[in-house]
Amino acid sequence: MKAERIIPILRIFDDQKAKEFYVDWLGFEIVWEHYFDENTPVYMEVKRENIIFHLSEHHGDGTPGTRVAIWGEGVPQYHKELIDKKYKYNRPGLEKTFYGAVSFTVIDPFGNKITFEEEYDEAKHKDLDFFSIH
Repeated sequence: MKAERIIPILRIFDDQKAKEFYVDWLGFEIVWEHYFDENTPVYMEVKRENIIFHLSEHHGDGTPGTRVAIWGEGVPQYHKELIDKKYKYNRPGLEKTFYGAVSFTVIDPFGNKITFEEEYDEAKHKDLDFFSIH
């Protein structure tokens, strides 16, 4: 089998809070939203570049407190972009991890944790101001 996409389903409880966090702060776009009927929970897809999440208000579609790790490039720049927005509910620190990554974690309003990571390169990352070093 060759996986083409992996899409985590994250449980949410308030679509407006989810949009404030994922769209307004993290910079994702809403690809689609689905409601089975009027006054029913939302199920939506959000995307930023190659990162896709399904966000669901439906009972049983995931557990609050899920953790997702995303490896890529440009993590310090993305961290700066988020910090510069001065989002009042989340100001993550940039870390150098014990396993050789530059990393930061955001926590959504529903307790889900998303960690963005990039392989640490001494030459490339020498001027970074780390929150903590493990």
